[in-house]
This record gives sequence, structure tokens and C-alpha cells, in this order.
Amino acid sequence: MSGSGKKSSGGRSGGGLHVRVKTARKRSVSSTRWLQRQLNDPYVRRAQAEGYRSRAAYKLIELDEKFGFLKKSRAVVDLGITPGGWSQVVRQANPRARVAGIDLLHCEPIEGVEILEMDFMDDAAPDALIEALGSAPDLVISDMAANTVGHPQTDHLRTIGLAETAADFAVQNLLPGGAFVAKVFAGGADRELLTLLKQNFTSVKHAKPPASRKGSPELYVIAQGFKGRGDGATGD
Repeated sequence: MSGSGKKSSGGRSGGGLHVRVKTARKRSVSSTRWLQRQLNDPYVRRAQAEGYRSRAAYKLIELDEKFGFLKKSRAVVDLGITPGGWSQVVRQANPRARVAGIDLLHCEPIEGVEILEMDFMDDAAPDALIEALGSAPDLVISDMAANTVGHPQTDHLRTIGLAETAADFAVQNLLPGGAFVAKVFAGGADRELLTLLKQNFTSVKHAKPPASRKGSPELYVIAQGFKGRGDGATGD
């Protein structure tokens, strides 16, 4: 997921033939629909053609095109890194950036990226990330989402809980002037999270990048201009 100046033109238009998938004996109707959607998704095809590990790479690219937080970042933490598309974007946008990522799921190695296979909710995770990065970060990105249970309010609350934990990590560790980008769900960040971000950043916005599927409830919060903690942190 690297914002190498690749533009998101071509969005949902896609082009090419529409692929129809028959329901196999051992494949459910929902699985067939998912497979058909994948095969006909222009972002999936672009990711395969351009070497990104997932279509989610274009979400970060499009957010960066609008808010411009990647090129000036030198030390980045990627929360929920697997399969690695967002870290690909970071490294392509700024090959000199140091990146540390974390995920419960295995992530194949990425050049220039330190990957921790552990639970971000583990008490030891924050210190492990800073140690892996080698300094305080100036950008924290999070594409984490809780496993959905099919109940919109519950799914929203669980994902907001992850976003709040990610935001707390950012506030406790970011360098002054740093940025925080995280996934939330429809309805945006809740009041408690928004209050935390507005108290600590000069700009807090919501955005839904074109690469987010039309029917998806996901939304992203972008907080820029971290005000600092008054602890004299400089990253030196």
C-alpha cells in the first residue's frame, strides 16, 4: 500500500467482461456471491496488476491524495498490518520511512517493515512496537476491524473499541505534528473518541475513499497535527 503517486482513476468503472460464477456443490450461495464480486472488482484487478497485496491499498492511497500525510512521515506504525497492503503503500510513498506493523494473523515479509505477530490488545504490544520501530512514530495507521457478527450496532461498537485503543496508542506515542488514520464504521467516530482526537489534534475529519465498496459501512477518521503531550518528546 504505498502512495507512490498512483492515482485512483478507473475507480469503479473497471472495464472488461463481467465474470459469472456458478454455485459449486460445496460452495454456499454467499461464498459464490463473494467470489463473483471479487472477480469483477476493478480494485482487485488493479491490485493484482500493480503488485499490491489487497485492494485496501487504494483506500490509503486515496486518503493520502486528499489529506497528504504519507510523504512527510518517517516513522510509521501499521496496526492490523495483514496482508500488508497499507505498509506497501507507505514504503512506496516514502522508501526511507521506517515501518513497524502488528497483527494476530501472519503477514509475509515486506522490505523495510518490522512485523510483529501478536495481539495489539496485549499489554506488551505498545512497547514492542516502539522498540521494533526504533523511535516514536510520526504516523499511526489502523485498518483494524473486529470480526463482524452481523448485528450492525454490535459490529460498530467493537470496531470503535479497536479505534479507541489505536487512538490512545497514538496519543501516548506520536511525535508533535504527527497524524493518525483509522477505520471506523458508519456513524463515524463516537463522541468519546472524537473528543479525544479533537483535544489532541488540530484537524479531525471523516472520509470514505472511493475504493471502499459502495455497500460497506466503513469510514475513516483522519486526525492531523498532533499537539504533543507536554513531555518534551522529540523522537531523538
